[in-house]
Amino acid sequence: MLKATGVTKSFGEGASRMMALRGVDLAVDYGEMLYIVGPSGSGKTTLLSIISGILRPDSGQVFVKDQDIWALDNDTLAGFRLQTIGFVFQDYHLFPRLTTAENVAIPLILRRTPWAQSLEKARQTLSIVGLEKRESLPPYKLSGGEQQRVAIARAIISSPDLLIFDEPTASLDGDTGRKIVSFVKENILNPKRAIIIVTHDSRIYEYATRVVHMEDGHIVPAEGVADAH
Repeated sequence: MLKATGVTKSFGEGASRMMALRGVDLAVDYGEMLYIVGPSGSGKTTLLSIISGILRPDSGQVFVKDQDIWALDNDTLAGFRLQTIGFVFQDYHLFPRLTTAENVAIPLILRRTPWAQSLEKARQTLSIVGLEKRESLPPYKLSGGEQQRVAIARAIISSPDLLIFDEPTASLDGDTGRKIVSFVKENILNPKRAIIIVTHDSRIYEYATRVVHMEDGHIVPAEGVADAH
């Protein structure tokens, strides 16, 4: 589903230049729920940004559904990303002046889907994450776990093949975080979709189908982090 080869990325110039990624190779299959773990500064978020089409690498290739995404022009890449990749941000990035349903409908609005049709699809998607009774509320009236579910609904409304989570449990207590990740594995993961999760939270490792470890811009053998099944 996804294959990254020889991906490098640096920031800064001259003596202040910092290598964030040092030739990363990564392959992810359909039906996988892959965790990328490692210490802060190891390159996890940089790698996420590159494989999701947000940040251009210095070198290397990223194929999503056999498409070399960084060979696309900006407009084509934006359309491909909107259709194929769903991204759930650590801090949800919900718009406070919009209702829950309106927040979820945003990806369809960006694709010029009619407003009424977008909202109806948003309501249907909210029912998938168990929030059909919260569709008219603004985000600030929702709990942290509910806001995370709204973010998930927004990410899946376009039925993406690749779903990416950046620290999905960072703002949640342990029990809520486990419930969210368990829900994602049971209800969102399927044989036609891959999910990648960056996390520091060892309490949710049990839900992964595979775990890879990053350190100093490399994917390295995971000491003490076994593959989960």
